[in-house]
Amino acid sequence: MLEKLAKQTAIYGISTIVVRLLSYLLTPIYTRVFGQAAYGIVTDVYALIPFALVLLSMGMESSYFRFAAKAEAEGGEAEEINSRKRHLFATTWGATLFTSALFFLVVALCAKDVARLMGEAYVGHKEYILMVAAIIFFDVATMIPFSRLREQGKALRFVALKGCNVVINVTLAIIFQATGLFESDFGVGWVFVTNLVASVATFLLILPTTDRTLPRIDRRQLRRILAYSLPLLIGGVAGTANEFIDRQMIKYIIPDDAMSQLGVYGAICKIAVVMTLFTQMYRLAAEPFFLSNFSKEQFVESNAAALKYFVMFSMMIFLGIALFRDVFALIVGRDFREGIFILPVILGGNILAGVWLNLSFWYKREEKTRFAIYVTFIGLAFTIVMNILLLPRWGYYGAAWARLIAEGAMVVVSYYLNRRYFPTPYNVKRMAEYVVLALALYFFSEWMLSALGKGIAMWGINIAIFLAYAAYAVWREKINLKAMAKSVLKRK
Repeated sequence: MLEKLAKQTAIYGISTIVVRLLSYLLTPIYTRVFGQAAYGIVTDVYALIPFALVLLSMGMESSYFRFAAKAEAEGGEAEEINSRKRHLFATTWGATLFTSALFFLVVALCAKDVARLMGEAYVGHKEYILMVAAIIFFDVATMIPFSRLREQGKALRFVALKGCNVVINVTLAIIFQATGLFESDFGVGWVFVTNLVASVATFLLILPTTDRTLPRIDRRQLRRILAYSLPLLIGGVAGTANEFIDRQMIKYIIPDDAMSQLGVYGAICKIAVVMTLFTQMYRLAAEPFFLSNFSKEQFVESNAAALKYFVMFSMMIFLGIALFRDVFALIVGRDFREGIFILPVILGGNILAGVWLNLSFWYKREEKTRFAIYVTFIGLAFTIVMNILLLPRWGYYGAAWARLIAEGAMVVVSYYLNRRYFPTPYNVKRMAEYVVLALALYFFSEWMLSALGKGIAMWGINIAIFLAYAAYAVWREKINLKAMAKSVLKRK
């Protein structure tokens, strides 16, 4: 069973890596064209967009996977099952289209007020607000069609369409940079133009995958779906708030040069690209996989094993980035590299976010989605309190630590709930072993760096450290790399 998950993860992974690496070409472009304060606007806006997407999607993505699995479990002829799934798709798509259209209308009518609420940098730039609202509308409009592709196992088509979005975005950014538009009075506004064009194009390209299904809301079905999804929505809102509220608190708590600090913080967060990629590709494969219909015993066994391997590979990625962070710092402009020292902390927060994701699958499967509310609100409380305590003293370094502590709190609470309501035999000792070993090797490298300084010798030591951890993990888990590669590459 894990073989299927590994295969799907690899398909999403290889494709997503290519797509996201193209996307991250935007980071070196923007951090070299814009100053810290101007890039702070980009960081601010793109921290808020995911929050809006979660709010307007209403937890419908997870709901679609769960109710699609139920449609199959009800049995019947293939045509009957497909009919139930089409009906589900029409309802969930219709609901998200309605909420996103309503959102755009409200924002368009109140654009000036929203600009003032966003801060001084947005006053006089109502067009920024309108374009971002339009981006959100089109992105929400494509969420359920993309979920449908994932549910159908059409990973390559999914990534191809996502790739078109990125290619359009990057191509326009390069053109705008070459023609000097980014340096015009409209400046940052051209960033939103590129995104809007890409979002509209993606919407048009994904329409043929809907098989001419029209969005239509079945109120009876929608009530059942909302009973499942609303706790996920509330939890998702709180969880996403954890991701962006530190940016907002930097704006309002740090008295001096807040937008510059926000710009640096956002740029360094972007450097954690590989960890973000790994977590994302795992989520894309794991969510429909773990919400499918199979026995509790199979779920428990697979979930426990998946978390162990996730931690093992995550710590390997952590070492790869943290040990060679000076190389990764070249992704951003020179003015932003001063914050590279916070990168290991950000990586730690990303790992904990992935662990928490894995620990959430059981209550989604058992339809006890109210637990999402408990976990995410505890995390949000930790985020707010720790930022209040740390931001005035440490600036964006405090924001990085606040997120790490908040993600850690959510992991602890999630694990407690799992042990109490759905005991899963997670191999905690083995996972702790990988974490302790990786951290010990990292701190050893830092000690050697203080003694030897930067140079060829330090490069050799870091390469040896990384290879030692990787070799130990392969030996410890008795992983047959050749067989694993053949399994992943083997066609169905």
